[in-house]
Amino acid sequence: MKTESKTILKAYQTLGGQMSKGLIWATAEDLSRNRGRVLSLYRQVLRSLNSPDLPLNLAARLHRKAQARAIFMVAAEERSIHNIKDLIDVAEYSLSLLRKGEIPKYIQ
Repeated sequence: MKTESKTILKAYQTLGGQMSKGLIWATAEDLSRNRGRVLSLYRQVLRSLNSPDLPLNLAARLHRKAQARAIFMVAAEERSIHNIKDLIDVAEYSLSLLRKGEIPKYIQ
């Protein structure tokens, strides 16, 4: 559990929202600006995977949650401002699909 918490902390430190203009790589300030937003997205995605609207059994739900965690862990290593913005957009889009009862393609 401690390792997962540290990884998630790193993910939301990395996937900040608004970035400094004119720079290609994220600065430390950029990485810490919107920690809450990314942590919130992470929690909402995991919570949405528990929705009874999704046609998943228990094993499939656990598998999808593991995939979502892995995606956030890999995304935590990203340093490019443009890629970080894209990752946040993808997380928000996937969350909207999950709320509709659909499973996003990247975790199918």
